[in-house]
Amino acid sequence: MSEAHIHRRAFLTAAAAAVPALAIEAGAQITHVDTSRYGPQLKSSTVQLAGLPAKGDSPGAKAYVQFNAPTKQQAAVAAGVCTLEPGARPHPPHTHPEEELMWIGSGTGEIVVDGVTTQVKAGDCMYAEANVLHGIVNTGSTPMTFYFTKFLARVP
Repeated sequence: MSEAHIHRRAFLTAAAAAVPALAIEAGAQITHVDTSRYGPQLKSSTVQLAGLPAKGDSPGAKAYVQFNAPTKQQAAVAAGVCTLEPGARPHPPHTHPEEELMWIGSGTGEIVVDGVTTQVKAGDCMYAEANVLHGIVNTGSTPMTFYFTKFLARVP
């Protein structure tokens, strides 16, 4: 587990104590992808989903990370796909310094962005600015798939 992942978990657990809407039990299981700011820059390439390991330990949520590294223009870019079983969510609503896009590939659910909850289905898309509270949950009766891309700008 990365140091950043441990810090994110500690933050979410502390936030839960301060904000009841973020109720997370100590040691809660979370599926979250932290962007990687270090290591070799991404190069133009294609990554196939088949054979990628699932990340995270939240019940019913599996994330598959296809890209996660700095680029020539961004401090970090992370992209991949997440599957949610009915009733599952990767983690409670949260904030992070990256901007994020999420596209719903299949299934139905709810996305909350900055206090607004929206019912979503295949083809719908979410954008969350940096440090804006957002989250997703599968409210349907079938598995849900969503694709995500997170961008962290370089600081001049």
